[in-house]
Amino acid sequence: MTDRIPLHDATTRVSLYAKREPIHVRAVKGRFQRLRRGLDWLLLALYAGLPWLTWDGRQAVWFDIPARQFHVFSTTFYPQDATLLAWLLILGAFGLFLVTVVAGRVWCGYACPQSVWTWLFIWVEQRLEGSRHRRIRQDAGPLDAAARGRKLAKHAVWLLIALATGVSFVGYFTPIRTLLADLTTLSAGGWALFWTGFFTLFTYLNAGWLREQVCLYMCPYARFQSVMFDKDTLIVSYDAARGEPRTAGRRRAVAADATPGDCIDCQRCVQVCPTGIDIRDGLQYACLGCAACIDACDDVMDQLGRPRGLVRYTTEHALEGRPTRWLRPRLIGYLAALLAMAALLAWQLAERVPLDADLERDRHQLYDVTAEGGIRNAYTLRVRNMDARAHRYRLALRGIDGLHLNAPVRLTLAPGASRSLALSIVAPAGSLDAPSQAFSLAITAIDTPHIRLTKEARFLGPARR
Repeated sequence: MTDRIPLHDATTRVSLYAKREPIHVRAVKGRFQRLRRGLDWLLLALYAGLPWLTWDGRQAVWFDIPARQFHVFSTTFYPQDATLLAWLLILGAFGLFLVTVVAGRVWCGYACPQSVWTWLFIWVEQRLEGSRHRRIRQDAGPLDAAARGRKLAKHAVWLLIALATGVSFVGYFTPIRTLLADLTTLSAGGWALFWTGFFTLFTYLNAGWLREQVCLYMCPYARFQSVMFDKDTLIVSYDAARGEPRTAGRRRAVAADATPGDCIDCQRCVQVCPTGIDIRDGLQYACLGCAACIDACDDVMDQLGRPRGLVRYTTEHALEGRPTRWLRPRLIGYLAALLAMAALLAWQLAERVPLDADLERDRHQLYDVTAEGGIRNAYTLRVRNMDARAHRYRLALRGIDGLHLNAPVRLTLAPGASRSLALSIVAPAGSLDAPSQAFSLAITAIDTPHIRLTKEARFLGPARR
């Protein structure tokens, strides 16, 4: 026996080769749509606005691939920090799993980029072409001059939004002020033009034309979400016990021996759905959890003077009259894993030293003997300042008595700069206990002592008899 919810595939009734029927989404207002719109505008503002922020004289968020530097406000990351990116991606995945177990596909309905841009394009369509009924009549009949003008205006605005999306995306990898100046003067490089055009085109296609097709057929999340759902997952559901049997309009035209339900079969919940499903058919993988049907149904119930919640966020157990278990093994497991990984990521960030170094011994010779009788080894030291400001570094040797550099070394590096040094390290002959001994080189920022890195190496000397 399983607690998983049976999932209905709404696409099985449609031939794969059938012509796509356009979905004319009806405008809807309500508490969940206000929340969704507010979050959408916030996400759009963050996406478009972050590249324009400056920090210490440079772009605040800038992924400078040619220089292998990834600037995020006051911190600069390098390819050596790739493990942090891996941790961040794993953390995001487990966060999505946790949210899915608790509240279904709310990510898809409220924060997924495909949904955010699709809702924006639908909003433009509704403003320029009118209501759902007007758009249906317009598409069914021949287009007059006014209708053509409205459609041209809609597509022009869509293309402008898509272009702004493409420019903003490329602006994370190329300074956006320079990029915009180059684009307006037609002097942008080939790669900048290619990627700007690429993201402009696919934003226009995905949000303007494909829309629900991306969610139904291209997104893998839609396919494996049912593995994470159980009967205690909060999902958008129709209360069939309350709504059935359905009545025709306001008149309660039902059989004499039947108690009429609250659903008047107005189709409003279907008309507002961005994927065109009927939530009354049960849970379907095409449901995005956007709650448009909830707001539409609540509006109808208000007009009829009946209680809200015929369509609502609830669980299968609640619909069956059983208590919902919020704390369950799967949820606790995801939460524990998420907290553990968040703690590890925070620890790695806190322990991250903005300094990288590599110490290699010269392999062309074992050692040589100085005029004073000391044993000398040659090394190459490569140091990179991974901080956002310049530092002066001090080198110190440890591990072998009397080990020293032939000349004191003080090293100054600009932000992001690197330097290679040829080091000559000498040890008194009597201090070597073996032909090969370990020692360490400590590199410390003089002005910021907590920026410190230690590299281990081997020192070679003559074999002892």
